[in-house]
Amino acid sequence: RVPLLQAARKKNSFNLLGLTEAELEEQFVRGDGPGGQATNKTNNCVVLKHIPSGIVVKCHQTRSVEKNRKTAREILQEKVDLFYKGEDSDIFKEKKASEKKKQEKKRRAKENLERKKHFKEMQQLDKK
Repeated sequence: RVPLLQAARKKNSFNLLGLTEAELEEQFVRGDGPGGQATNKTNNCVVLKHIPSGIVVKCHQTRSVEKNRKTAREILQEKVDLFYKGEDSDIFKEKKASEKKKQEKKRRAKENLERKKHFKEMQQLDKK
């Protein structure tokens, strides 16, 4: 099973629940991580909370406050959609499909490796 909130941040999802500004609580805080003075002296990290569900998103991907606000809202919208719709969410379905594709790719790679190993063994036997 895929944890619901980890499936967020997938693109190409059009059927998301809408957010209203009245449901959001926004703060600007100092970010963390590498960056030195650029990080330590500016409040460009956005913390966005969806009050009805209690979901909190922290976004500090760029140095621009406006870009971080926009990104935080996108992430929050996807997480809220997952929270309310659960497994019926487009994001969840997309994540499941990509995981299935990844497993299939892994399986094929393993089969190819086994075939190559078997082929080498056959060559070794032919030389003897």
